[in-house]
Amino acid sequence: MLNKLKKTLLATLIPTLLLIPHSASWADDISDSLPDIGTTAGATLSIKEEIQMGDYYVRKMRFSAPLIHDPLLVQYINSLGQRLVTHAYSVKTPFHFFLVMSDDLNAFTLFGGNVILHSSLFRFTDNESQLASVMAHEISHVTQRHLARAIEEQKHKAPLTWASTLGSILLAMANPQMGMAALTGALASTQQETLSFTQSNEKEADRIGIQVLQRAGFDPQAMPDFLQKLVDKSLFSSKPLEILLTHPLPDNRLADMRNRANQMRAVVVQSSQDYYMAKVRILIIAPNTNSHQLIEEVLEKYEHGNSREQQAAQYGRAIQLLQKNDFANAKKVIEPLLMKKPDSVWLLDSMTDIYLGLKQPEKAIKMIKDLGASKNSPTLQLNLTRAYLAAKQPAKACRILNHYTWLYPNDLKGWDMLSQALGMEELNDEQLSAHAEILALKGNLEEAIALLSNASTMVNVDSLKQFRYDERIDQLRKMQKIFQKYNESISHLHLRKMLKNFQYY
Repeated sequence: MLNKLKKTLLATLIPTLLLIPHSASWADDISDSLPDIGTTAGATLSIKEEIQMGDYYVRKMRFSAPLIHDPLLVQYINSLGQRLVTHAYSVKTPFHFFLVMSDDLNAFTLFGGNVILHSSLFRFTDNESQLASVMAHEISHVTQRHLARAIEEQKHKAPLTWASTLGSILLAMANPQMGMAALTGALASTQQETLSFTQSNEKEADRIGIQVLQRAGFDPQAMPDFLQKLVDKSLFSSKPLEILLTHPLPDNRLADMRNRANQMRAVVVQSSQDYYMAKVRILIIAPNTNSHQLIEEVLEKYEHGNSREQQAAQYGRAIQLLQKNDFANAKKVIEPLLMKKPDSVWLLDSMTDIYLGLKQPEKAIKMIKDLGASKNSPTLQLNLTRAYLAAKQPAKACRILNHYTWLYPNDLKGWDMLSQALGMEELNDEQLSAHAEILALKGNLEEAIALLSNASTMVNVDSLKQFRYDERIDQLRKMQKIFQKYNESISHLHLRKMLKNFQYY
């Protein structure tokens, strides 16, 4: 089920990566500001509504999809994404980047600036510029509001199609096999129109994406290089690549992107240390079916590479030792690296794991506090919290986590650790409140409200705590009303028809 879910969530509705541009004059399309198409979808879906819809689907995704919540990887992918966003024009929504654990190569966008990347992108890309090229393309889909404009187009051509499509996405959340069948059926009647409109979107995202890539300081050649890798891999693959099933790749696509890149200023761009560390980390902690051989190939290659690759190789070896609970030997690998790079969050995170594995949380606390870097690093804040919990100092952990969840209210890991710390402190009402936030982030608003209601009855009447819990209940009820229209996007009659049509699944 989860493997099917990875392919849903609008990946089929609006193909969002590397598709079908037509030849165009380079001088004619150098701007990436939002084109004036009369409405730019505003009459159908406002920016506010698009953000609300994105929030709705992200909550559903947190509940169902195998998201990667590793703080280091989340921090890296969002830092890289924001670097690209700062060099994009027509940015009207906040951007959030998510990693889904998947062997299948793919990426797609949700409404409201939410970009989803499959973990296999790290396995498939050779350098940071190639990874950034995929992200720049997805960012351009968002800035040009392609999903909203697709709704506008479909409503004009087939008013019922969008309602069916939205409902099918909901089905896909609950039952990926049935949902994908329903989604395909809903789009069948307007397939040709959708294909034509999508080709126009992809041409625009290609053109704009490569400009964003260059402005952000990456190698524009990375985009056609990545396309060439897709072509080469598909020739020798026993089954079609998922990305090519939802994102066709005709020959003129590659030729056009190569031509554009060749007309840009040639640059030599080295991948950052963070890219190499992220790549070896995700290969090891999110393995695929052939991961052991691939990991060894990558680590051996990096061991004979440049200084950044060599450090990443040693880091990867340490992670392998940590997975075997061989903390003493992992320490021998990390300590010399940390002496050279004392502020490396990757190395500090591993040393925290080592100290905790050796039952020495006090050393982890001292290391992080002496550095004084935890205030600017979400990962190190969580590491310090882990160390306090291991040292049986939940009150100190709570102080950090209360501030952390205020800064990063959408981080499930922060709320989960806060719930744990509050439980150790026997602050039962606050623990219920923290767990309610976890449920709300996963879209279970009714149960979240129930927990907050219980918490409200556990404290003094008219107290500040009770006011806070009741206020949060009101906020979640308002959110329920907003989300209700998405739950009711198709009629019960139409839903019953779809269930009947696809009951053999």
